[in-house]
Amino acid sequence: MIGLEVKEARVFVRPGSTDMRKQINGLAVMAEQVMEANVFEPALFLFCNGERRILKALYWDRNGFCLWQKNLQKDHFPWPRSSEQARLEIDAEKLRMLLEGIDFWSAHQPLSYQRVS
Repeated sequence: MIGLEVKEARVFVRPGSTDMRKQINGLAVMAEQVMEANVFEPALFLFCNGERRILKALYWDRNGFCLWQKNLQKDHFPWPRSSEQARLEIDAEKLRMLLEGIDFWSAHQPLSYQRVS
């Protein structure tokens, strides 16, 4: 993305649905107050609507906010429906998978055991 190196930035996801009528100011306030994040750090904030067809990405670019939007004409974004957390953090690889439609949210979770018997 222009002005933001995703590999160097943190990527935050707002679980559940977001009202897509919100624009830059409304989403920045949501990122700051609801997600409890510093909107001026190198970070990308992701929001999705209830139908999971519209994704918005917000980030600060040196002297102003940038808002990127993707509307799917078919299918849905894999998106966490709800969470007890106000935000989830993903890495650049998971961002790529999210935009490709790969549902890593439902992937098998690693198991950790201490003993077999």
